[in-house]
This record gives sequence, structure tokens and C-alpha cells, in this order.
Amino acid sequence: MSPAWAIGVDLGGTKTEAVALDATGAERWRQRIATPSAQGYDAMLDAVCALVQQGRAAATAAGCAATVGIGGPGSLSAEGLVKNANTTCLNARPLQRDLQARLGQPVAFGNDANCLALSEATDGAGRGAPVVFAAILGTGCGAGIAVGGQVLTGPNRLAGEWGHNPLPWADADEPRLACYCGQAGCIETLCSGPGIAADHARLHGGALTALQIAQRAADGDAACAATLARWDQRLARALAGVINLLDPDVIVLGGGLSRMAATYTAVPALWGRWIFSGGVREPVRTRLLPALHGDASGVRGAAWLGRDLETTA
Repeated sequence: MSPAWAIGVDLGGTKTEAVALDATGAERWRQRIATPSAQGYDAMLDAVCALVQQGRAAATAAGCAATVGIGGPGSLSAEGLVKNANTTCLNARPLQRDLQARLGQPVAFGNDANCLALSEATDGAGRGAPVVFAAILGTGCGAGIAVGGQVLTGPNRLAGEWGHNPLPWADADEPRLACYCGQAGCIETLCSGPGIAADHARLHGGALTALQIAQRAADGDAACAATLARWDQRLARALAGVINLLDPDVIVLGGGLSRMAATYTAVPALWGRWIFSGGVREPVRTRLLPALHGDASGVRGAAWLGRDLETTA
């Protein structure tokens, strides 16, 4: 039998995507469906299992076994229950165990940001880098950390929960907004897509999305340019805190906001102000890069997550 394929499923709030990679990382099969989250937990189990079974059928037709990895919101508690998922029907459910029972094989489960980190550290923008910090900038602000090509999780499964730390070095007039996590002033409240949109609406009115603001700023709209400049500065502060704590070789950005090309020059030009130097100024060697695999990085990371597990026959 040929080397095993790695099946990955990215379980999102609105869409669920599955992919099968061969041993070289080449994509051999892909499928995307709408996530049936409104129909509840059992419907989501059914959907994931149906996708995996399609992927396994494609692998079998190619004479290959298959491993399975799942990426999704939240993380697993010590008891194996999903926690902190914004797809709330998953919370307090034994998702990994239920999938293993239905599919009859081991299933790896990882936070979607951890899957981004693993994907980009394996064969993406951070390939070969000792330490990769990967942030998802979209509806929220999540992150994952890969060290030596392996995801760092921690005893509380909280490694990389960057978006739910306070935005550092706040200005006196900067709003300290309530976050759904129960705290206030989290990075996510000002650096996420909805955070940018709300910040613009507070100061300038209107109902523009973050990407619309970025486009209008590029077209010369002064109000949108001011909003984008505030975001660049806030993101620079937030990532400077990461560099001071972790000192990663590469910071990779994924999610919808990662498409704003100006970020990759604007933010590194700013973050040196907050990076600890001890009075000796030198170039910051951390690189800020977009995810090489773009929107596919999460599902690829889910596939790589399960590659060391037992395969189907």
C-alpha cells in the first residue's frame, strides 16, 4: 500500500472544509460544505463523519490508508470536553471521543489557530523556523505557537490565547471595551475585524467592514486612513508584547484581515517602539508574513495534526 494520506477537517462556524494530503503535502481531494451548527451537535458530528468517509474513500481508491485530524474552535479540557468554542453547541461535548467512536480510528483534535501554526511551520511561511507564532485575524483574534515544528498547547490548553490578553501600552483615551470572555480591554475587542469596524463607526460613523475601510483608505479616504492607522498601531503593540515574551522567528498572519498587504510594512515599522531593547537599538529580526497557504492553511494544519496517528486499513 502507498504511503498514507492525511485527511484534515476545518470545522468553522459557517463553513466546514476537508482536504486529503499525500505524503509530500500535495492536495489530492477537497470538499467544502455549510456548517450545520444551527441544527445542533449531532448534525455537526454527522457532517464531519460524512466528509471523512468521502476522504477515506478517495484514499482507498488511490490504494492508500488515511489518518484524520480535526481543527475547530475552542480546545479540549483535561476530561476531553470542548471548551471556549464560539460555536456553542460544541461546548462541554466529547467531540474527539464521539468522532473516534463513529469513525473507528484515532482522531486528532486541535484548535483552529494551532492548526494554522502547524501548517505554516510544516510547509508554509514559517517552514524551518524554530519558533512560529501564527495569529488568526478575523471575527476574533486567536493564535497558535509551533516550536520545532510541533504545536505548543500547555497544561491548560491555553498556549497562544493571545486575543484575550489586555491590549498593552494603552493610550489614556483608548476605549476599554467589554469582551465576550468576561474581561474588558482584550486585544480582540480592537484588533479583530468587528473591532476595526466598531472603532470606525464610533469615531466617523457609517457601517463599513474592516476590508472596506482598508480599501477606502487605499483610495484616499482620510477617515478610513485614520482608522487603519489606529489599527496598525494597536496591532504593532499587541505583537510587540508577543516578541517580548516569546521572541518568535516568524509571525504569520491568517484570517480575513491578513489580506491587507500594507500591514506587513506598516506594523514592523511601528513595533520597535515597544520591543525591549535595553537602550541598544538594533533591527528587529522577527519576520511578519502572510500565511503561505492562505485560507487553506487551517485545514492543511488539521491534516498534519493527525499524520502520526494510526491509519485506516
